This record gives sequence, structure tokens and C-alpha cells, in this order.
Amino acid sequence: MAATKLADVIVPEVFNQYVISRTAELSAFWQGGIVGELPDVTALMGGGKTVNMPFWVDLTGADEVIDDTTDLAIGKVDAKQDEAAVLIRGKAWGATDLAAMLAGSDPMMAIGDLVAGYWARRMQATLISTLKGAMASTNSPTMATNTNSIIALSPATARVFDAEAFLDACQVLGDAQQSLAGVACHSATLNLMLKDDLIDFVKPSDGSADIPTYLGKRVVVDDGLPVSSGNYTTYIFGPGAIGYAEGSPKVPTETQREALIGGGTDILVNRRKFVLHPRGVRWSGSPGSAPTPTNTDLETANKWTKVWETKQVRIVRFIHKIA
Repeated sequence: MAATKLADVIVPEVFNQYVISRTAELSAFWQGGIVGELPDVTALMGGGKTVNMPFWVDLTGADEVIDDTTDLAIGKVDAKQDEAAVLIRGKAWGATDLAAMLAGSDPMMAIGDLVAGYWARRMQATLISTLKGAMASTNSPTMATNTNSIIALSPATARVFDAEAFLDACQVLGDAQQSLAGVACHSATLNLMLKDDLIDFVKPSDGSADIPTYLGKRVVVDDGLPVSSGNYTTYIFGPGAIGYAEGSPKVPTETQREALIGGGTDILVNRRKFVLHPRGVRWSGSPGSAPTPTNTDLETANKWTKVWETKQVRIVRFIHKIA
């Protein structure tokens, strides 16, 4: 009997959609509601390195008393534009890495789970790079109003993460802080939360691992979050603070056979084209040497500009110590 090849078990159209859906299921950022769909953007991703997202500026000014001698002043409605970078990424694997999966009852989905898990990790890394750059923007108006840093306070104990400091960070958004529902932190910060006995665990109905919450907010843990000289960055999010849309590369998934590599090797190639964007902070830079931004490009603070008001940008950057 001929050996099973990747081309025998991979149906590209089905496989690609499975990987996209499964990636969202495997990512705590998606499941926690931090990442929200941008359905209107998908149609705009046919070409170009960025997508424009115009929006109406909220109405301002006091109301007026109506009388029969004075006309009402006519205000105007302004439009501004958010802009997101289109990210195009890909990865190829040889069949030797996936061979053990080919014996599964549904090898296409078994391989798909491996690929989706890979993309969940990589897109989370991309999101962290994006936050590192966007939330540090010093372009006017700066993102400083969405940041609370306690690392210079005195005494030194005031620089350490605790519930009081966390609530002060939430207060950065004033009366809009009620929308904050998620926290992304380093595992060392989570450890401090646990020591303070302020972590509650919610048991999902599907029987999966318990979900940690801190002061009612779902916690996502990732050791890729910024740490520098003992200073830790924690992000606090409102629902849908990160906008996401999936486009379609010309050939999202394909397999090929290389007869001369390793005595014969099957190769699986998977490509993604997507937007993963902090709502209200415009990508105003350009890629470096690559056609579309790398994670290093995304981490560059001067390539981002805030275009929404502080309270509308549902993200707070909290910089603290843990000891």
C-alpha cells in the first residue's frame, strides 16, 4: 500500500477555514472578548498594505435654551480616520514534523490543530508587539493618557502591583472604566495576584481549564509581555479593544512533494493575511525592509498615533514592579 501523503489528507479550502476558526478558539485573547471581529474591514483587504477605518467624532458642546428670539447654533459633525496595517505571514513545515499526526482518525483536523495552535501563539506574539508600540506612542496626542506608571513612586513599596494600584490604573479611563473586562499580564504578576489571594477561578461549561479572574476581570497570561529592569507591563482591556479581520492570501494553503529532500518529503505551506489592530490608535508608519510590517516594526512607538479620545481607546497600560 502506498504511504499516505499530505496531499491525500489536506483539502485546502476546508483546512484553511478550520485553522482560522480553531486559532480563535485556542487564543485566550479571543475567548476573553479582548479581540473583536471587524467584518467591514475584510472586504477592504483585497489590496494595499493598510486599511482605512473612518469614524465620526462624538458630538460635543452644551445644549441651548430654546426661545423665540435666538436661533440655535449649528454645530458640525467631524469625521476622522483610523488606519490599520495589513499583516501577511506564512510558515512551511516538512511532513517529518507532522508524520505522527497522520495516523489519527481525522488527520486533516489533527494537523489543523497543530497549525492552529502555532498561529494562536504567533498572533498573540504579534498582538503583544503591536501593544508595545501603540501604547508607547509619543506622537501628538500621545498615549500617555492611557498609561499609569507607578515605578517612580516613593516609597519603593508603592511601586509594587497591588489591588489599589490596579484600580488606580483603571481610573485612567474615568467613568469609562466600567467597560474594562480583561487583563493581560506576565506570569510573575499573576503569581503576585495569587499570593494576594485575589484570583478567582471560573469553570467553563465545556469542561476546559478553569479561567482566572482578577477583581472580576478575565486574566490572560503571557511571558512575552514587556519586562525591563524589573518593570513589568500589564494591559487592561475593554471588550473588542483589539479589532481583528481575516483576509485571504492568493493561495492560503498548499502542499507539495519534494522527491530529493530527505529521500522524499511532503511539505505543508500555510499563509495568513490579517488585521490585528488596537482600535483608535492609527498605524501611521511604514514597514522596514519587508513588504508588510514585522513584529519589530509594530513595536516602534513613533509609527502609531492616537485618533480616538482617551476614554474611547479601551486599553490601559499599567507599568509596575512585582517586588
